[in-house]
Amino acid sequence: MTEELLEKSYWVVDILPDQVPEDSPGRYFAVEAYYLQPFRMAVIHRRFTDILLKLNCYYDFRISTPDGDTDVLNPDPDLLDAWINEEQKDLCILFPGEDALITLNHDDIYMTIYHPPEALLKRIGRLASAEGMFLRRPERSQEMKDRG
Repeated sequence: MTEELLEKSYWVVDILPDQVPEDSPGRYFAVEAYYLQPFRMAVIHRRFTDILLKLNCYYDFRISTPDGDTDVLNPDPDLLDAWINEEQKDLCILFPGEDALITLNHDDIYMTIYHPPEALLKRIGRLASAEGMFLRRPERSQEMKDRG
């Protein structure tokens, strides 16, 4: 099921409100490097943790890791916090009742949400906003949806 969801259209929770155009005169790569510094990544990971913990109040989710060493339904909040902030695991968060998936990679400054139903997407958007983050659909995802 996870592999199928990775082929679906997706959204991201990001530090930026819009995708930066390739021809942007700005300093995207310098700014990205700035946010990739460990102490700044810790702030971003804390925000992702808070979003996920709050989502788990409304939805069951199963968390696994790409290497298969973790597979837990509705993990204890302290355990989820440790996976993201201390162990810095890459996580796949499957919402079995919603046919949706969130991926979180320890070295990314965004979370990806695949195939979210409207109610889940709306809730993620509100939670992201409360954490100072943005929910947006990347251009590539829209192209995937247009192709079917």
